Amino acid sequence: MELRITHRFTSESIYRGEAASFKSLVELAVQHEIDLSLAYLAGCDLSDTDMGKANLSEANLTGADLKESKLYSAILNGADLSRADLSEARLLGAQLAAADLTDAILVGANLYRTNLSRADLTDADLSRVTLFGSDLTYARLCGANLFKANLKEVDLSGANLFKAKLLRAKLGRAKLNRVKLTEADMSGADLSDTYLFRADLTKAQLADTIVFKANLTQADLTGADLTKASLWGAILVGANLRRANLSGANLHGADFTGANLEDADLSGVDFSKAVLNEVRGM
Repeated sequence: MELRITHRFTSESIYRGEAASFKSLVELAVQHEIDLSLAYLAGCDLSDTDMGKANLSEANLTGADLKESKLYSAILNGADLSRADLSEARLLGAQLAAADLTDAILVGANLYRTNLSRADLTDADLSRVTLFGSDLTYARLCGANLFKANLKEVDLSGANLFKAKLLRAKLGRAKLNRVKLTEADMSGADLSDTYLFRADLTKAQLADTIVFKANLTQADLTGADLTKASLWGAILVGANLRRANLSGANLHGADFTGANLEDADLSGVDFSKAVLNEVRGM
C-alpha cells in the first residue's frame, strides 16, 4: 500500500527499511516523534496500532481501519476521520477539535476526557462509547447512535443532536445548555443532575427517563413524550411543555413556576409537593 504523507515524515531510519510492515512503519514514525500532521492515510489498515501522542492534526484518515488502535493523547484536530472504523479504540485525552467523524464507527471506544468541540459526528455510531468528562461543545451529532453511551459530566452545550439516538445513555451531571435535541430518542436515559437550560427538546422521546433534580429552566419540551418519566425534584421554571405527554410521570417536588402546560397530557401524574405557581394550562 502506498503511503503518502507530508514532507515532515522523513526519518532516515524508516527509509532504510527498518520498519517491517506498514503498521510498524507508522509506529516507528510516532516513536521518532515525526510530525504526521496533514498525513494522507485514507483507507489504511491501522488496526491495533500504537499512535499514542502522535500529531495527526488535519490528517486524512477517511475510511481508515483504526479498530483497537491506541490514540491516547493524540492530536487529531481538524482531521478527516469520516467513515473510519474506531471500534474499541482508545482515545483517552485525545484532541479532536473540529474533526470530521461523519459516519464513523466508534462502538465501544474509550474517549475519556477528549476534546471534541465543534467536531462533526453526524450519523456516527457511538453505541456503548465512553465519553466521560469530554468536551463536545457545539459538536454536531445529528442522527448519531449513542445507545448505552457513557456521557457523564460531558459538556454538550450548544451541540446539535437532532434525531440522535440516546436510548439508555448515561448523562448524569452533564451540561446540555442550549443543546438541540429536537426529535431525539432518549428513552430510558439517565439525566440525573443534568443542566438543560434553554435546551430544545421539541418532540423528543423521553419515556421512562430519569430526570432526577435536572435543571430544565426555560427548556422547550413542546410535544415531547415524557411518559412514566421520573422528574423528581426537577427544575422546570419557565419551561414550555405544551402538548407534551406526561402521563404516569413522577413530578414529585418538581418546580413548574411559570411553565406552560397547555394541552399537555397529565393523566396519572404525581404532582405531590410540586411547585405550580403561575402555571399555564392547569
